[in-house]
Amino acid sequence: MFLMQKCGRVVAQAAGAVTMAAGSLAMAGGALAQEILGAPQDRQLGLQEPATSIAVDLNHFHNWVLMPIITGITIFVMLLLLWVMIRYNAKRNPVPSKTTHNTTIEVLWTVIPILILIGIAVPSFKLLYKQLDLPETDLTIRAIGKQWYWTYEYPDDGKFTFDANMIQTADLQPGQLRLLETDNEVVLPVGKNIRIQITAADVIHAWTVPAFGIKHDAVPGRVNESWFNIDRPGIYYGQCSELCGTLHAFMPIKIRAVSPEEYAAWLEEAKAKYTPLEEEAVPTAEVAVPAAGTQMAAN
Repeated sequence: MFLMQKCGRVVAQAAGAVTMAAGSLAMAGGALAQEILGAPQDRQLGLQEPATSIAVDLNHFHNWVLMPIITGITIFVMLLLLWVMIRYNAKRNPVPSKTTHNTTIEVLWTVIPILILIGIAVPSFKLLYKQLDLPETDLTIRAIGKQWYWTYEYPDDGKFTFDANMIQTADLQPGQLRLLETDNEVVLPVGKNIRIQITAADVIHAWTVPAFGIKHDAVPGRVNESWFNIDRPGIYYGQCSELCGTLHAFMPIKIRAVSPEEYAAWLEEAKAKYTPLEEEAVPTAEVAVPAAGTQMAAN
């Protein structure tokens, strides 16, 4: 009897341990899911949740300017087609109209589209200006597109460089996203104005992170600049958005946004891990950035 009671206690303790472990795994899985903020979702119709002020403005422009305009135009044209089909069919109009022109209608279909285009252009130029008008920045990073991976440089903090290649599907860990994971991730602090300098070493690429509202071409011999300020920690994904060759679809971008304290700690680790960057000055826009890092085999 004593042995049976002891065995029962052991089994109960083991069951409790298993339950706690399962709960911990579930919580860890939930934390991981919450940590990934900028990624495509199943059955997603709208834009990704914005993580910068630029992305917030772009989402607002898309949702409250572009969508109402195109929806209104679509409904108007459909109603107009239905009205013409019913009102002017052969049965109701055996003798077709021979009208050649109508000045009022011609003026309307010229003036109204012009006004619509002006209504789209004005906020568009404001958003473009905001992207390209850099405020005082806290740090600079560079993204150099290559066939078919990205090289990153930290000329201000740490002065190092590294390559980021896509992780093959067979090598993915549980919870990682197919075609979006990289062997080395970009780490950036939240709440800081970050300048991004984008160029290429071979053909034209495009550095795009939807949650940041950033999409800029990477052109050989030219540097394009923009900026962003990440408002909350998390993992954000992007991809090359310019057809650049056979493996264009396999150039993901992965960014981990962390607190300034975590970023400072990561910098110390990165200095020891990555290749030192031998360059004295940060180039300005329109100046070519020399390619850095060792060429790696395409995934």
